[in-house]
Amino acid sequence: MFSLISLPYAPNALEPVISQETIEFHYGKHLQTYVDNLNKLIAGTEYESMPLEEIVCKAQGGIFNNAGQILNHNLYFTQFAPVNELANERMSELEIMKAIERDFGSFDAFKAEFEQKGVTLFGSGWVWLSADKGGRLVITQETNANNPITKGLKPLLTMDVWEHAYYIDYRNRRAAHLQALWQIINWEVINQRLINK
Repeated sequence: MFSLISLPYAPNALEPVISQETIEFHYGKHLQTYVDNLNKLIAGTEYESMPLEEIVCKAQGGIFNNAGQILNHNLYFTQFAPVNELANERMSELEIMKAIERDFGSFDAFKAEFEQKGVTLFGSGWVWLSADKGGRLVITQETNANNPITKGLKPLLTMDVWEHAYYIDYRNRRAAHLQALWQIINWEVINQRLINK
């Protein structure tokens, strides 16, 4: 059975980019509900002993939706760090930065494309940076609970564009939410996701 992940920071540590109130609702209520729902749905089924990634790749309907949202949120919430804890001076040395420059031309070009994909995703969903089997980086829009692993990609970085992720802090300004999130991305975590086999 699954349980709510532990956050690697205090609930108020990401302010003002993400408020404590948003963390309390988004992590404490929304994500907890997905965990509770999935545990009820998989009890006594073949999915009960599967890892989350395998459930996402095999399941459909309610099991897929709840498992997908748990996986997406786990990757989302663990990619952040308070601004004062980020080692930004090392960013250019990271493999992920070299790959971004190789595949998008520059970090600014990557950010612009990523934000544009986030702003233009219709309805609820996620925008992702992932690596394909050859190590090439791609940006995808995934609706609802979808995750790039279902397309054979390795998910590295995500931004949640469901309204519950930003409405308390940004109201209907999705673009402002996406722009602000760059301040708290822990690129060491994203780099580890890239280089881990």
